[in-house]
Amino acid sequence: MTSELTVGDEVARREITVDRARLVRYAGASGDFNPIHWNERFAQAVGLPNVIAHGMFTMATAARVATDWAGDPGAVVSYGTKFTKPVVVPDTTGDSAAEPATIEVGGVVAAKDDAARTVRVDLTALAAGEKVLGRAQIVLRLP
Repeated sequence: MTSELTVGDEVARREITVDRARLVRYAGASGDFNPIHWNERFAQAVGLPNVIAHGMFTMATAARVATDWAGDPGAVVSYGTKFTKPVVVPDTTGDSAAEPATIEVGGVVAAKDDAARTVRVDLTALAAGEKVLGRAQIVLRLP
């Protein structure tokens, strides 16, 4: 598979919908129950525009797009990113229901090593048209 890839190839693209119910499920799995991830009044009181997604949720969501493409979550050799903006998750219930947040993730082959059978995929992650992860790079070992 690595011999067929060239630097610059787009290998993954997906939109992930994020609502507050998904954040609550993530909080239960991760143990991160910080109220900025579920309580709008609290989030706004500390200066945030609204409830925000967990940074690690955003990071994992981007990685998942790449590992789904690779076909194996165990293929990750290394992964790193910087958080540039939070993903704001509005209330999608009640009379003032808004649309859920969407994270748009894309991945492009930035480097490859045929001998090691690895590729480095540079990921982009946008929410509301703004970059939410910077320098997101994942190295994957391919079959």
